[in-house]
Amino acid sequence: MTCDNQQPSTYGTVALLGSGEYLPVMNEVDIYLLETVGGAQSARMALLPTASGLEPMGATLWNDLGLEHFKQLGVSDIRATRIIDAASANDAAQVALLENANFFYFSGGNPYHIIDTMRDSLAWEHIQAAYKRGAVLAGCSAGAMMLGGQTASLRQVMMGNEVEFKAALGIAPRLIVAPHFDRLASYMDQEPFQYWLRSIPPEYTAVGIDEDTALIRVELNVEGSGKDRWRAMGRQTVQVFVSETQKRVLQSGEEIVL
Repeated sequence: MTCDNQQPSTYGTVALLGSGEYLPVMNEVDIYLLETVGGAQSARMALLPTASGLEPMGATLWNDLGLEHFKQLGVSDIRATRIIDAASANDAAQVALLENANFFYFSGGNPYHIIDTMRDSLAWEHIQAAYKRGAVLAGCSAGAMMLGGQTASLRQVMMGNEVEFKAALGIAPRLIVAPHFDRLASYMDQEPFQYWLRSIPPEYTAVGIDEDTALIRVELNVEGSGKDRWRAMGRQTVQVFVSETQKRVLQSGEEIVL
């Protein structure tokens, strides 16, 4: 028997955020995630600004914000990594910062860059091993897209480009994540959005996560079904596109099995 914040296996909690990393508006979500590893004093956190690695000051900005935010929440063991490209993802000194960490936070930026950087790297090998032992994986915006089964940028389609699918890292293997979803709401009845939906393979489910909102996996392999239970948390909503013509809108606290 498990409590509300525990996974029914050794695998850790997964959080997919539409935006809001390191901001007070996400305190409720972050406190919930910290509780899954025993609370702030038990957390050993690694900040991963990898998705911003192509931005000149991106890593410094996100690390500074993350350090301040989680210090305010009572976390004392915070490792601000500089894993920003393939070389640093395989650098011994950087990978050493991941040792024994039980909470990994991936901030936003370029989803394709973070996927290419992490895939087959020593850093990702360590992170996966920790996740299988119960570590939290939290990804915001590009970091959330990276954790899905595929990425397919809705924003690029809205700009008139073709749907470009890219295999993501598969922590949530059946999901395709569209962050900042409320910003795109006015486009939902237009052809580019419908085209994006039609392009998604039937074995995947598209989830649109609004800003300042998270979709959190709270139970793995529900009753042996191979599907997981997810809960919306935060200021806005999560839209789950069951099919091209059918969707479910989750308010904060509501759950769905996917």
